[in-house]
Amino acid sequence: MGRLLRWYWQPQKDGDQMTPENNKVVLLDGGMGQELRRRSSRPATPLWSAQVMLDEPHLVTAAHRDFIDAGARVITVNTYSATPQRLARDGNPEMFEPLHAAALKAAHKAREESGQDVRIAGCLPPLVGSYHPEVVPDDATCLRDYRRIVELQAAGVDLFLCETMSLAREARAATIAAAESGLPVWVSFTVDDSDGTRLRSGEGLVQAAEEVVNAGAERVLVNCSVPEAVTAGMDELAKVGMPFGGYANGFTSVAPLQPGGTVDSLEARTDLDPAGYAEHALRWTRQGATVVGGCCEVGPTHIAALAERLTAQGYRLVAS
Repeated sequence: MGRLLRWYWQPQKDGDQMTPENNKVVLLDGGMGQELRRRSSRPATPLWSAQVMLDEPHLVTAAHRDFIDAGARVITVNTYSATPQRLARDGNPEMFEPLHAAALKAAHKAREESGQDVRIAGCLPPLVGSYHPEVVPDDATCLRDYRRIVELQAAGVDLFLCETMSLAREARAATIAAAESGLPVWVSFTVDDSDGTRLRSGEGLVQAAEEVVNAGAERVLVNCSVPEAVTAGMDELAKVGMPFGGYANGFTSVAPLQPGGTVDSLEARTDLDPAGYAEHALRWTRQGATVVGGCCEVGPTHIAALAERLTAQGYRLVAS
């Protein structure tokens, strides 16, 4: 299996609960894009949160800081929509480097102000659009443009998070580019909301996870899917034999969002308040997850509730 190495936890039995060795859990932040939409007075654009880096950068720093204060020990730079393809379609390609520089500056400022032991994750998102494997560019283009992003971020981050990957070959290209930096690489897949064992492309989650592990990923995750699908994904990732985790979104469905569209087309669930979301995330830790957090529609109050529940159950929140 190439680079694939087995990872073992030493469970402590408590009914069906499986607690990771040393009770350590990495708590991620939540969904920056939706959080910034709530804080901004400006209309939504196809560039989502990248536009805020130009118009209201102070909101980005404040959101990072609120997630840290809530308990997050890994924050992700706000560059999800600042890919070459999205900027060419929806904005100005010349803003590629300035947007990444501004996002790194905002994340570092929030960490410095907090005084907390926090790691900053570089962001390698889908290049063209979330949830749509059919629009993924060819392999050579993926590798070229992920390398461009890695080059801009590597000196300012502690690890790379390849996230919301809906297609195995795009995830592999992102992993290869990130691994070339020498930094830790975590890869997160978005799965079918009705079948958490498969990516949105229809590919099996286990096979896709093993592929990125062989390419250099140190942790594998599921994100930006409904919590119920993430729960199914945890059982699949446990088969891979590497540290794993998950962070769900709070949408009723992502089907209305098309490449180039805006988040105004999506509807939030009403049953995922902070307490409700924490129940799902705690279930993932019982399944063996060592990384949990939130995605779209999961804000600082959700992360604070999750942090409180985790610590109450004896978990230590760590940055690595």
